[in-house]
Amino acid sequence: MLYLRATLFWAGFSGSTIVFACTFPFLILLDWHGRFRVLSQWTRFNVWWLKVTCGLGFEVTGTEHLAGEAKVLLCKHQSTWETLGLQRVIPPQVWVLKRELMRIPLFGWGMSLVHPIAVDRSAGRKAISQLVRQGQDRLQRGLWVVIFPEGTRTAPGERGRYKLGGAVLAARSGRPVIPVAHNAGLYWPKGSFIKYPGTIRMQIGPPIPTEGRRAEDIMADAEEWIESHTNALCGIHSNTETQPGSEGHHDAP
Repeated sequence: MLYLRATLFWAGFSGSTIVFACTFPFLILLDWHGRFRVLSQWTRFNVWWLKVTCGLGFEVTGTEHLAGEAKVLLCKHQSTWETLGLQRVIPPQVWVLKRELMRIPLFGWGMSLVHPIAVDRSAGRKAISQLVRQGQDRLQRGLWVVIFPEGTRTAPGERGRYKLGGAVLAARSGRPVIPVAHNAGLYWPKGSFIKYPGTIRMQIGPPIPTEGRRAEDIMADAEEWIESHTNALCGIHSNTETQPGSEGHHDAP
């Protein structure tokens, strides 16, 4: 039944992607917010379809921390789910992503319509400059900037290297950081075809101040909050010590 349910989900996911791809030529006629409203219906459908087919829902706490001006949001990355779930929770937003993703048919074309921050990670320090320049522009336009600081998905209980780019953007712009933890990896594991039934729990943390602070200190606070709360949501005993290989390796971006 798990395989059957997952097959039904992916069929709906693929079908809806094709349907929304047909709207791309018409979306060019709309302003940014119009495009975002239309494309967000794709996310709305697939989150609903995931509940219908796989019995996988979600609940969120801490939404009161989303009030006010646009901020920099740093989220744990365990699964494909949060790329959908965050769009159902966070105000109008743009994502920081690898430039190569923009070349993916349909997905990349759709993303380009809502002006993501596409950085060339092979550019090293220049990638941070790209992120900061584009990120400040998006924040000034009232758009939240969503970043997965580890850069790739990690399994529950694992910790990747937290890259400094998001903290640098927050420090330069003076906008607070909002940390986000969740346990989606328990239900939609990395690389898994199957999605397990249950309720994903997402927790939005209080703003982390950034004005006058070093990017390294901002990221250290965000990393500690995200990791400790993620472990708690996953039922894992929190390890407050830095994991081997992560200390001193805050890579760009």
